[in-house]
Amino acid sequence: MAHDMESVATVLIIEDDVDILELETFHLLKNGYKVIGVASTSEVESLLENENIDLMLVDRMLPRVEGSEFIGYLRDKGINTPVMFVSAKDKDEDIEEGYIRGCDDYLKKPFNIKELLYRVKAILRRTNNIQYDRVCGRDIIMDLNTRKTYIHDEEVFLTKLEFELLSLFINNKHRALDREFLLTNIWKNHPDTQKRTVNVTINRLRKKIDSKEEKNYIVPVRGIGYKFS
Repeated sequence: MAHDMESVATVLIIEDDVDILELETFHLLKNGYKVIGVASTSEVESLLENENIDLMLVDRMLPRVEGSEFIGYLRDKGINTPVMFVSAKDKDEDIEEGYIRGCDDYLKKPFNIKELLYRVKAILRRTNNIQYDRVCGRDIIMDLNTRKTYIHDEEVFLTKLEFELLSLFINNKHRALDREFLLTNIWKNHPDTQKRTVNVTINRLRKKIDSKEEKNYIVPVRGIGYKFS
């Protein structure tokens, strides 16, 4: 999720070398970024689901999985969070492979910390206003170009209103949205739209994306409204 200023951006570092992880973390924090550091990929999907990550700095020689393979896997799932590889794999074919797998920049180790900071700032500035063509939440993928929605790779047919509503929920995942917010952002405060209409539309959407009522994608929040969880 992009922010208005790079200084409030959240950077996720995936680096198993403790010294490098601490170095990157120290300087990014010093320059005003929020930083989350992990030593392996095991928590990454959960972090991407639950945190607003603006950029990932990724080592390639990680435990259990090669970094570029993992990023390729994320890209295949429709996760478009910007990535910069920070790696000792510095041959031309290594760098080419990194870009093919989906990175936005590639910094070779050993690196100059000022160069890393310049590149981080440049990527965030470049991607700050990009509107990606997919919205993803849990096992739901929404293609904004074709206006199609897939759950576990199977298409679910939504009306235009339902599509916009689900997209809004996913873009605000884990945040409770009240009916006034939904009326403003989906129905544009149309005078004929009542709060009961919001409830009816949400219930219809919930049945379409979770007919067996097992997954609880959209759940009521007592006294407020609903949230995507």
